[in-house]
Amino acid sequence: MAPGEHDSAVTKTVAILIVAAVLTLAGALAWPMTLDERAAPGTRLPQAWTMFRGDLARTGALGSGPAERPDPLWRFDTGGIVESSPALAGGLLFEGTFDHALFALDAETGAEIWRAPVGGLLRASPAVGGGKVYFGADDNFFYAVSTATGDVAWRFALGPGGEQSSPALQDGVVFFGAFDGHVYALDAETGVELWRFATGAGILSSPLVFDGRVFIGSIDGALYALDAGTGELRWRLQTGAPVFSSPAAWRDRVFVGSDDGHLYAVEANSGEVAWRYRAGAQIFSSPAIFEDTVYVGAHTDLVYAIGAADGRLLWQTDVGGPVFSSPAVDADRVYVGSSDGRLYTLDRATGAVAWTIEIGTRVWTSPSIANGRIFFGAHDGAIYAFAD
Repeated sequence: MAPGEHDSAVTKTVAILIVAAVLTLAGALAWPMTLDERAAPGTRLPQAWTMFRGDLARTGALGSGPAERPDPLWRFDTGGIVESSPALAGGLLFEGTFDHALFALDAETGAEIWRAPVGGLLRASPAVGGGKVYFGADDNFFYAVSTATGDVAWRFALGPGGEQSSPALQDGVVFFGAFDGHVYALDAETGVELWRFATGAGILSSPLVFDGRVFIGSIDGALYALDAGTGELRWRLQTGAPVFSSPAAWRDRVFVGSDDGHLYAVEANSGEVAWRYRAGAQIFSSPAIFEDTVYVGAHTDLVYAIGAADGRLLWQTDVGGPVFSSPAVDADRVYVGSSDGRLYTLDRATGAVAWTIEIGTRVWTSPSIANGRIFFGAHDGAIYAFAD
């Protein structure tokens, strides 16, 4: 199928349309119905989490999680491993699984609204905006589906390897990387390609859209800065190993981890390294930023708090296993999953463990937080919601 070609999908029943509309309207009490995907990087839309890491700046510091030890709200069995992270919009939760489907659930009850079946597993996290959900799959296609019904609006053909990079939306353009080694910019309404840029290897890193540029890592070990309008290369920083981590922005700096065991702070305009912090093992986790502190996990079994200005270690906390999950942060807490089968909540100021949620299997998804609730998936195939 040619890039941008539209596929028609099986039309859902009128009953499903009505249920979806009613639940979305009811959910507007918890999450806003109208989402401004054109907000400036770092802008905090009240309690919406419409893409991986919450916002265009990929800060992981958008909503508010539980203030006290939370109780289970619901659990939904997807039938496949969950490594995708949830997006929240209009009272719905959107998340993909290894069961070859994207699910839309009522965020308050966990009831299934619809599922969109595809031809491959879903690792990357979806993005929501303009009445569509955007995501890629290992079937070598990138999809846009209706938020109300899950019907396919369009799909875009990729090269071999599929898509495991979580998209970003800005000004009617959807940006993402793919395992075919390219960074793509597509028209969000039509799926028509606007530009592509070739890196030296596959891409699992997710794009940061910041100040007219797209920042993204590649398995070739480089962090790239591209012009958001044209895809032209602005600069390239070579690290010592593949970059799976997704960059985040703070002031005029971009922060990203590398499998060379370092967290890099890079000047956004020049690509010069301001500082780098040596963790000593792979940093697959993507950094979160709150105020002037960067929070990130590593395969050292530790979560780190590091000063954004100078790279100084503020605290580190052992979470019992390698950290693939990327932290979510609010004013008081840091929330992160671990390979030891727990979701950890840490005191933001000290790193002390406030509480844990025992799942019993690896928690590699990155939690999303909103209105005193926390949402995440796990390798047992379930999506979880907890609330205070």
